[in-house]
Amino acid sequence: MAGFIPEDKISEIKYAADIVDIVSEAVLLKKAGKNFIGLCPFHTEKTPSFTVSPDKQIFYCFGCGAGGNVFSFLMKQEGLSFPEAARRLAKRYAIDLPIKPLSPDQKKKISEREGLLDINRRAMDFFHQALCRDSAGQAARSYLAHRGVSQKTIDDFKLGYAPDGWDRLLNHFSNQRISLTLIEKSGLILPRKNKSGYYDRFRNRIMFPIVDANMQVIGFGGRVLDDSLPKYLNSPETPVYNKGRSLYGIQQAKEKCRATGTVFIVEGYLDLLALYQHGIENSVATLGTALTSDHVRLLTRYAGRMVLVYDSDEAGIRSAQRCIGTFWREHVDFRRQDVFSEEKADTHILVLPAGHDPDSYVFEYGPEAFLKAASKSPGIITFLMNRAVDKHGLSTEGKIHIISELQQALAAINDRVAQALYIKQLAERIGIAETAILERIKDISADKSRPFSTGVSSNAPPAGSQNRNEKKSVLETGGPEDIFPGNRVERQIIAMMIQFPEILPDISNYKVLELFNDGALKSIGKFILEFNPTSAVQISELMSQVGDRQKQALIASLAMGDESWNRKGCLRLLRRFVESERKLRDGGLLEKQIKAAEKSNDHALLLKLLSKKQKMAERSEKQKMAILNEN
Repeated sequence: MAGFIPEDKISEIKYAADIVDIVSEAVLLKKAGKNFIGLCPFHTEKTPSFTVSPDKQIFYCFGCGAGGNVFSFLMKQEGLSFPEAARRLAKRYAIDLPIKPLSPDQKKKISEREGLLDINRRAMDFFHQALCRDSAGQAARSYLAHRGVSQKTIDDFKLGYAPDGWDRLLNHFSNQRISLTLIEKSGLILPRKNKSGYYDRFRNRIMFPIVDANMQVIGFGGRVLDDSLPKYLNSPETPVYNKGRSLYGIQQAKEKCRATGTVFIVEGYLDLLALYQHGIENSVATLGTALTSDHVRLLTRYAGRMVLVYDSDEAGIRSAQRCIGTFWREHVDFRRQDVFSEEKADTHILVLPAGHDPDSYVFEYGPEAFLKAASKSPGIITFLMNRAVDKHGLSTEGKIHIISELQQALAAINDRVAQALYIKQLAERIGIAETAILERIKDISADKSRPFSTGVSSNAPPAGSQNRNEKKSVLETGGPEDIFPGNRVERQIIAMMIQFPEILPDISNYKVLELFNDGALKSIGKFILEFNPTSAVQISELMSQVGDRQKQALIASLAMGDESWNRKGCLRLLRRFVESERKLRDGGLLEKQIKAAEKSNDHALLLKLLSKKQKMAERSEKQKMAILNEN
């Protein structure tokens, strides 16, 4: 089970790690009694059903059925193997692990990833040195000073400068005995067309290291000092860098996002630096690409409210509309007949005044004005409404176009009060009866399988397609019991064994598990008896020993309950179960045999069977009394 890591080290990691700390890096958690709750990272939901128990050191989602301990969470969240998850936690909690032999493929992948990250870190240091200390970086220093970037911001983000010339970085690395093939794979150098060697990708540019949430340098962005093209040049996709899943500034922003519950999303490096420098540290920037679903999922780990900040020009408006489509797809799952709730999505669109981007606006008007504008920024529906009116005007034809453009968005609002208020707002805005708008959205409401469109082309998946990582929710299955089918009383007994281990000797003595019909529950029950947990915190260790992910999730679901067990109640449940199962098993078969003997007029057999029935009844009564006497 533990792979390359000894069991004693697994136990040491388990007791050192805090599942709340680990999960909170991926999920925005809120205290709810003695547990924490948040939106599940493993399936789309709008009402929190993901629960983390600090006492038991486990998690469970009452929506999709995912559950387990801290190892299970990392494995599912980041696609890690058990040894990889264990090593990640060991490194975090400074636990030394013995070096065990890896397979050649494992060695190659780990070595390559670590090598690329090391190369990026070295390159960042080289660029930062060139900017701050080399005479060649004077022009870059002057440019940043002109843009208002302080030395503190330069140091905080490790900004740098790629010197002019074809091989400055290449020569720097050549003295360090690093594989040129690996440097090429990092995207920092390119092969010459005549295959005579390599040259630097970034030359005479201000360098912006791209750092992930784990503080690893995964790539770079470079900006020219003049108006030459391309203005920005980013690292290519590599084994450690994917622009559709990466955000500039996330390493600096994540804690402030958690503290404020809000994240500001901008498009440019300098836009982000300007906001950060003015105290608006809960800001991130996309990396030369439109906001993706992966970006949205990443940000929901840290903040519940998102404000997209865009320039006022037409390009900025188009970017905002494209991003709305992305947010919509993340918050709407038409296949489950779920629909959008703007209050729960809490996504706002801030379009700055004409002639301004976030950089220029915050320098001219200050952070207070920016935050005030953000606080008044419209939600998605209101933004779409304003844009539709601006686009089509209020002529008769314009009003028809406005309703056609907005009918799908209005139909998708799940909250009937909110829907009525938005319809009233639109009706008053364009001067038309509310009933007319309601008529137009009836057909859309009856067919929620059609994907939402903002009028801007996107790569949305076709209606009816399903994300491969998405699981069925309670809305589809009917309840948590349907996620893990089985006898309800048998599940209750297993829950009792986990939550009230004092009853385990009685489970064993009365051979309760022998009467179980559900094979999975029976095997879990036997494992619990063998493991013999004595405290809540041992549930996490129990899961590690089980191994099977489905069984881990089932144990988590049963362990997460808050029943007030006591010995008397437990014995009462066992008595009812044993009595019922004995009757079904022994009595049912015996009754069939008695009827067969009567039908065949086999009086000798009939007397024997009736005597057996009497003895069974007496034995059942004695067993019930034995359990009752335990009270």
